[in-house]
Amino acid sequence: MLKKATFSPLNLSLAPFLIVLITLSCVVVHGVQEKKVLSLHNNIWSSKKSNEASSSCFSHNLGKGRESNTLEMKHRGLCSGKPVDWGKKLRRALVLDNLRVQSLQLRIKAMTSSSNAQSISEAQIPLTSGIKLQSLNYIVTVDLGGKNMSLIVDTGSDLTWVQCQPCRFCYSQQGPLYDPSVSSSYNTVFCNSSTCQNLVAATGNSGLCRGNNGVPKTTCEYVVSYGDGSYTRGDLGSESLQLGETKVESFVFGCGRNNRGLFGGASGLMGLGRSSVSLVTQTLSIFNGVFSYCLPSLEDGASGSLSFGNDSSSYKNTTSVLYTPLIQNPQLRSFYILNLTGASIGGVELESESFGREILIDSGTVITRLPPSIYKAVKTEFLNQFSGFPSAPGYSILDTCFNLTSYEDVSIPIIKMFFQGNAELEVDVTGVFYFAKPDASLVCLALASLSYESEVGIIGNYQQKNQRVIYDTKQEMLGIAGENCSI
Repeated sequence: MLKKATFSPLNLSLAPFLIVLITLSCVVVHGVQEKKVLSLHNNIWSSKKSNEASSSCFSHNLGKGRESNTLEMKHRGLCSGKPVDWGKKLRRALVLDNLRVQSLQLRIKAMTSSSNAQSISEAQIPLTSGIKLQSLNYIVTVDLGGKNMSLIVDTGSDLTWVQCQPCRFCYSQQGPLYDPSVSSSYNTVFCNSSTCQNLVAATGNSGLCRGNNGVPKTTCEYVVSYGDGSYTRGDLGSESLQLGETKVESFVFGCGRNNRGLFGGASGLMGLGRSSVSLVTQTLSIFNGVFSYCLPSLEDGASGSLSFGNDSSSYKNTTSVLYTPLIQNPQLRSFYILNLTGASIGGVELESESFGREILIDSGTVITRLPPSIYKAVKTEFLNQFSGFPSAPGYSILDTCFNLTSYEDVSIPIIKMFFQGNAELEVDVTGVFYFAKPDASLVCLALASLSYESEVGIIGNYQQKNQRVIYDTKQEMLGIAGENCSI
C-alpha cells in the first residue's frame, strides 16, 4: 500500500482566467518507488494580462551572464493579444496535436513504402514557451535580412519560412511581415537552379515550375502542408540569417505569400529536420551538424535556449549528458529516430515486447505517443502507484484523468524512458500531468496511445521540458541531460 502525502484543501475562490503552474518541491522515495511532489499553485492570468501582447515574446535579447550568441526559446501562448478561454484552448491544442501525429504517421507510411528511399562556430538563441502565442509549441527570434522574425521550432519539418510582402493571404502575426523588396541581401531562387531541385527532392513538391497555360514559371515555388490543416505557399528565396553572433549568408527559406493555419502570432517556422533544405543541413559547414535545446516549462516568463554548434560550456545541465545513437533509416532520413529499450514508473521497470523499436523525438509534437502495448503497461503501473485519487472522464486523446481540485499537492511516480546505450530521459514533474481545466478538476496523465502497434512512437515536447537535448547529426548521436531551462 503506497503512502500518501498530507493534503490541504485548495482555495477555489479565484478568477476564471487561471492556469495551473506545476512546481517541484522535493523528491520522495517510498521503498523502491521513486516519487516527486507536485504542488498545485494557482497563478492568476487576469483578462487584462491576457489581453496584453508582451514585447518580450519576440525579443531575442540575452539574459545577464549568458553568452551573447544565445537565442531565447519560449512557449508561444498569449502574444496574439486576445482574451483566452483556456478550457477551450487546451482541448483544441490536443485536437491539433492529434492531427499532426496522424499526418506524421501518413508521411512515415508513404516514405517507408517508397522504393526510391536514399573549424566550427557556435551560436545560441533564446527559446521560449508558446504560451504567449496561445500554443503549446516553442519559438525563437532570429534576424532575417535585418528584421526580427519569431519562428516556431520544429524538428519534424525541413523548410524554414516566414510570411512575406506582398501577401495574398496571411494570418495575423505579431510584428511586421518580411518584405524582400527592401532588403539588399535578398535573392530569388529560380526554377532552373539546383536549389529548386533540392526542394522538390526534399519535400516531394512537383510541378511547381510548370506555370499556367503552358507558360513556365521562373521563380521556384513551394507548398508545405501540415497535419492540422495549416499550410504555407510562396516563393523560395535566399537571405542573410543572423543566429546570435553568427551570420549565415545566402540562407534558403520560403517566402510565404499564402499562409493559413494556427501558427499563433509567430512570423513563420524554423525547420530543423535533416533534409538538404533544413537549417541544420544548410549550416553544416558552420555548426558541424550540432544543435541543442532546453525547453522551458509553461510558467509565465520562463525561457530556455536553442544552441547551434558543439560548445558544451553553454549548457547548464544538472546531470551528466548521456548519449544514444540516432538510428539509421534511409526511408525516414528526415526524422530523428531513437531506440526505446525500456521505461519505468516510480522505479518499477516495465515489460513490453514493443521495447527495442524505433521512436521519433520531435519538438513540434506536444504529447508523447506510445505503441498500445507500452502505453497499457505505463497506464497500469501508474494507476497502481497513483491510487486513492478521484478519477475523472477522459479528455480528447488522454484517457487517464483525475479530479485534484481538493488537493494542494500530490506525490506522483517518476517516469523514465531508456534508450540504446546508457541514455535515459527522466520526465520532468511539469511533463507528467496535462491540466485540462485550470482549477485542477480535470488533470490527465500526459501520455497517449497510438492507434496501432505498427505505428511509430513519438516523444513530444511536453515530456522534453527542462532537459538539454543535443542533436549531433554528424556523429549520429543524441544526448540527454537534466537542466533548468529558465535563463
